Amino acid sequence: MKKTLVALFTAVALLPMAWSQDRIYRCGNEYTNNANDAKQRGCKVVEGGNVTVLQGSRPSSGGGSAAPRSSSSTTSGAPSSAPKVENADQKARDSDARAILEAELRKAQSRYDDLKKEYNDGFPQKSALEMRNPQGYIERTADIKSSMTRAEADVEGIKRELSRLK
Repeated sequence: MKKTLVALFTAVALLPMAWSQDRIYRCGNEYTNNANDAKQRGCKVVEGGNVTVLQGSRPSSGGGSAAPRSSSSTTSGAPSSAPKVENADQKARDSDARAILEAELRKAQSRYDDLKKEYNDGFPQKSALEMRNPQGYIERTADIKSSMTRAEADVEGIKRELSRLK
């Protein structure tokens, strides 16, 4: 009976070691649990907690750093895999972009003008409900003012974008 009890206690004591992870080694930005590989590469043991490593995806070989770049591709600023665009096509795209921005500028300017007219220098027209509820009038005036500020910022932003196209 005594031998059985000692064997049982020994098995229970060794059980957590069987469930524990192997030693984990860190090799730069890589992790491994292969002790031989870790010794050859000079890796360090990771201590002080559990380690969870998720396998990431590898970049495609088309744009990797191992491929040499020619001097002509580095001067253009675009990656060598980027499609080439003819001058006429690029001018057409720029023209389209300008037309879209100009249309957006007209809409934003119209919105700003409408809000400015409604704001009436801080005294918008009161509705019948607002005459009985002055707090509603104050809130609407504040809303119009903040909308006007946003609309003005939109107009300025679109003007900046248009100036970049020139």
